[in-house]
Amino acid sequence: MATVMAATAAERAVLEEEFRWLLHDEVHAVLRQLQDILKEASLRFTLPGSGTEGPTKQENFILGSCGTDQVKGVLTLQGDALSQADVNLKMPRNNQLLHFAFREDKQWKLQQIQDARNHVSQAIYLLANRDESYQFRTGAEVLKLMDAVMLQLTRARNRLTTPATLTLPEIAASGLTLHALQPNSTKNFRPAGGAVLHSPGAMFEWGAQRLEVSHVHKVECVIPWLNDALVFFTVSLQLCQQLKDKISVFSSYWSYRPF
Repeated sequence: MATVMAATAAERAVLEEEFRWLLHDEVHAVLRQLQDILKEASLRFTLPGSGTEGPTKQENFILGSCGTDQVKGVLTLQGDALSQADVNLKMPRNNQLLHFAFREDKQWKLQQIQDARNHVSQAIYLLANRDESYQFRTGAEVLKLMDAVMLQLTRARNRLTTPATLTLPEIAASGLTLHALQPNSTKNFRPAGGAVLHSPGAMFEWGAQRLEVSHVHKVECVIPWLNDALVFFTVSLQLCQQLKDKISVFSSYWSYRPF
């Protein structure tokens, strides 16, 4: 019986030593790796223009829709803003070609890019607050930090992968053209309210007008540096989860016992 207890104590001592090493060494190694990756991600969102770097460069991207040529165009992205757009729309009924362009004095700020950049900055800030001199004392403390970092990264990823959709009144207010119902229309007016409805036949009131959506076209534009950022987010999230898993293995022995 004494031999078994001695063996158990020895095993426990080894496990405690491994846990100390995990908290004191490997955790900081992972934090350094995360900071390096997220700094690379943040470079994708860097917007030159301050200091001596000069104005933000303009990038042109092809706009198109899958399986149809009804919408074609070129977008000019300048940092986090659409500065120019040249779009051709072919009307489905009569093949009439309509041309649209941004006014030279207008820009469309992409709030999604701004938000994603802010979330990355917040994640880096959380990691930087736990530098090499900081001593983690419990597994729970590490898990709390990882959860906070993962929350910021998940929010950043979601802002880029989930398009921000305008409500119908917002589209009308933006100056985009919609089809107005004629005063003598026999259609039964069924307002869609403020819901996000972008389907043909959706109706709503804006000011004194009754409007109806006649056609909907979905177009996409691939921006390579945003894809790079998403890869960095995915790798960082995986590293965070791997560290959490390692900590959790030891938590079953000590319930995050401090050292």
